[in-house]
Parts: sequence; C-alpha cells; structure tokens
Amino acid sequence: MCGDDPLAHSLVDELTSRYGAQVTVILPNRRRNHGPQLAALPKVKIIEAEQLDRNAFRAAKLHRAQGLALVQQDDVGNIHAALRAQELCPHLRLVIRMFNMSLGHAVRRLFRDCAVLSDASIAAPELVAAALGEVAPHFVRLPGRTLYVARRSDVHPHDIICGIAVTDGAQPPELLPADDQASDLVLAVANRRNRPITPHIGVADGDAETLDGAATASEGAAADESFDPSSAVSRPRRHRRITQLRRLFALPRAMLTLVDSKLEIATLVLIVLLAAGVVTIAWLEELTLWQAFYTTLIMAADAGDPVLEGSLIQQIVHTVVAVSGIALVPVLTATVVNAVVNARLAVVLGRLRAPISGHIIVIGLGNVGTRVIRMLHDLGHEVVAIDISESARGVAVAYELGIPVIIGDASAEETLRQASVRTCQAMLALSTSDVTNLEAALHARRLQPGLRVVLRLFDHDFAQRVEKAFQIPISRSVSALAAPAFAAALMEREVIGTIAVGRRVLVIAEVLVEAASPLDGSRVAEVAHAGELRVVALAREDEPRLRWLPYPRTRIRAGDRLTVIANRTGLSRILADSTGSREATTPGD
Repeated sequence: MCGDDPLAHSLVDELTSRYGAQVTVILPNRRRNHGPQLAALPKVKIIEAEQLDRNAFRAAKLHRAQGLALVQQDDVGNIHAALRAQELCPHLRLVIRMFNMSLGHAVRRLFRDCAVLSDASIAAPELVAAALGEVAPHFVRLPGRTLYVARRSDVHPHDIICGIAVTDGAQPPELLPADDQASDLVLAVANRRNRPITPHIGVADGDAETLDGAATASEGAAADESFDPSSAVSRPRRHRRITQLRRLFALPRAMLTLVDSKLEIATLVLIVLLAAGVVTIAWLEELTLWQAFYTTLIMAADAGDPVLEGSLIQQIVHTVVAVSGIALVPVLTATVVNAVVNARLAVVLGRLRAPISGHIIVIGLGNVGTRVIRMLHDLGHEVVAIDISESARGVAVAYELGIPVIIGDASAEETLRQASVRTCQAMLALSTSDVTNLEAALHARRLQPGLRVVLRLFDHDFAQRVEKAFQIPISRSVSALAAPAFAAALMEREVIGTIAVGRRVLVIAEVLVEAASPLDGSRVAEVAHAGELRVVALAREDEPRLRWLPYPRTRIRAGDRLTVIANRTGLSRILADSTGSREATTPGD
C-alpha cells in the first residue's frame, strides 16, 4: 500500500483487522503525516521511500504481493507508479485511487487486473443519504449512470434498467425472474424525473436494507436522460404552493433588509421639509397647491425660474424635464455600479438572486463536495454551494449544472445567511478543514435549530466524539467510508456493490472476458440465467462508452468487460466461464 493520509490509515486498518492481511506500506517518512499511526498498527511493515520507483517496490518485495493499492492524492503520480509496478509484476492486482474517473476508465484498460476507485464518489452516496434522512444509500454510480432501487410503479418506464425481484406475494422474494416485466422491484436510472424519495430495498422484513456504499467502483458523467418537466416527481401540491408564496415575498423582504435605518430617517426628513416648503409658498404667495408644488420643485432642482403665467401643460413639461435632469446623473451612476456589482455577483452568488427555501447547502467544493452536488443534482434536489475559493475544483461543475455558488468563509454567519440557511432542508459541511466544518455546523444549528447537518471530519474517532459532545448526530469520515471498498477491491476483486432484498443478496460485479474462455464468442442471451444472473452493461476495449442493456444476440469478445447483477451462484459461474485458466472463487460475505 502506497500512501500516508487518512484513507491509507483506514485502508490498512481494514485489511489487517477484517481480512487478517500482512501489509507493507511505502511512504516518504514514518514520522510525518499518518506515518506514526500506520507504524503502530499490527501486521504492518513500513518502507520509507521518497519516490515509488523500482528500488522502493523491490524493497517491499512487490513480486510476492497479492495486490498493490496506490492511494496517494495524485492522479498522475498513481498512474506513473502503476505503470512501474506493472513492468515489475505484469499479473499483479492493482487498485488505484483517482479523482478524475474519466481518465481513470481510460487508464484501467492499460492494465490486466486493475480497479480504479474514487474515495469521494464512494463516500458521496452515504453523505447524500444522510442529508436526505435516508437509512442508507440506495443508489450507485456507474459510468454514465446513477442507478437506484425502486418500485416499478415509482419509476418512468424508459428509465428502468432491469427487474430485480418479485416481492408481491412472494415468500421469499423471487430474484431475477425469467419474465423481467414481472419484477415489481427494479434497478433504475436516477435523474430529475425519477427522484428517489423512499428506498425500497429491505422488502421481506419491512426494513430499509442497504445498497452498499462500496458500490461506487467507477464514476462517470451525469445521467444521460434530460429533465422532463411533464413527468417530474414533484413535492406535494400544498408544500409547493407554500414554497411559491415564500419565494414571492422573499425579494421584498430581502430589499427591506438592505435599507439602512439612518437612510430611511433622512429620506423622511427631506420629504417633510419639501411638503412644508410647498405649504409655506402657497400661503405666502397666495398660490394654488399645484403652483406652489411646481414652484418649490423648480427651485429645489435649480431648473431656472418657474413659469407661472404659462399653461398647465408647459408647467408639467417643465417639471418633468427638471426631475429628469436631477435623476439622470444618479441613474447613470447606478447603471455603472450595477453592472460592476452584477459581474461580481456572477462569481459570488452564481444564480442565487433571492432567498430560497427547501434547498440543500453544500460547503466545500473539493473532491467530495463536487461528487455530492452532482449526485444531488442528478436526484433533482435544489442545491446552494459555498466555497472559500473561486478556483475550487467544483466551482466550474456547479456553474455548468446551474447551481448557485457563494464564494466566502462558510464559518462566518453572514455567509450562511446569504445561502438562506434558515430555510434550507439540510446542510453538508464537506470542506477540507475540520474547524470550518464544525464552526459552520454550530452556526447553522443556532440559526435553524434542529437542522439536519452532515459533518465531514477526517479523523473517525474525532467524528464519533463530536457527535456526542456537540449533539450533531451525523458526522462522517470519508476515509472510513471509503476504506472498505478499497479493501474489497483488493481482496474480492470483481464485486463492486451489493443489493439486499430481504435476507437475500444480489451483487453488482464487473467481469473481464479472457481469450479462449467459454464466454469468448458467446452471445449475451446465453450468459444470462433466470434467477441467477443478468447482464446490465457491456464495455468494449475500443469503445469509450458502456453499452447499457446490450442486445441479446450481441457476441461477447475477449477483452470485453461485463457488468452483471447476480446472486453468488451466478457470479461464481460467470467468473469460471470468463477465464477458463483459473478457478473462480466465490467472494466472501
């Protein structure tokens, strides 16, 4: 294992405690970062090396290793190290940590046995589920799709990937039935018209079982389907009307808050003086109220002498010209200032032009925050993002998705007010600073007592203690969430996710078809087995995108990668048929 950050520590702890593995860690210095904590773990050997070169790998006896995990926060550095490792051990199992999963999918094809994972995308479903108040993540990111488990009746027919189980009247549930249309539980595409609200995963016992957070072995672009307003899953009408009324009155309230009380007093005094002047001139010069008003206004505007002998139309025109002359200079000034302010607001506030309600605030647009805002957007939720830097990784993504971005310090109460924290549905504090996250959470709780706050903290033990001390019930460590998936990728290889249906389990797996194996040259229809396995997608070596639900007569070639949903028996069978040169082992529970 190469790395010395929180993920490296959590991964080594997972490998040694759960799998009983002997782990060799390559890091620059055992006394810096998480080096001391790693060295204190049992069954761990430390190799100090400034670079992941041949000498470092030979010192770690790479040729005798079961696998190599490259978990540094450097995409290019991890790829470089993987290429060096492959030169030394061509058949070594590789697990590479990357943020840019578009690059990761392309890089994975360079290696014979490789998994590319993103800790941010693995943790994102758990964080999103916590913010939405769900029991556990019930959706999974795959290349080009966000998938989730739902009832067939709750999903648009065009967005159903495949049926999973027949649960109505079936005890136990019938998994992967031969008649796909008979399944009332389906795997579907999550997008703005299919907005997952209630998970339908634990069906036999009435409990919401989990769709494993480790199900994110790969990350792609947002869902391909476009938003269809006519079929959108909306909130209840009453709630929608209340939200519309709030937005209607939000702008006047916001404008009133911008008016300084001293300015109001000064304006009132001037109006009173002008009115007094009109009455006084009318009394002294024996004029009508109109003539007195006209004379007073011309005098105040310094627009020449009043023409009392002229007609009423002349006096009105004279008044309009005088008032226009007074207003011209400040209006031109205001126009220039407004243009400058709007240019700044385009950066600072994105498209947030007025206070809103029912939204979700995401603080921090780094690796994790970027995944979270994209996933929330895919699921159809309104999002407001906050980051202290305009150059943060997720700012461009937020603008692309039309998500308002506030550039400011999230630990400042004023910044949270700008994001309308008093009326938000939930807040996720996901910045890279534990102090900022904790301070923002405390401010938000004070402004809106009882607000659901999801707090990201790097140290898992610290996160647990914060929950107790500050009564913030949802604190998460991204490294602790991601480590089981990285460990499973090293030890179990093909399994990238699980779906619990009552007391039975289906797995989502990716299978590489090797040359001269039984699968090489067969058709997709011949691979599927009712009750055991169904092919969800097919990836060709020479094609950049997955083929979702490939045609049954499509021939499978060596080098293809099949994404399947299966039970353990079906997975064992397809693993055996995909190699022909090694015995497949059933992944452990």
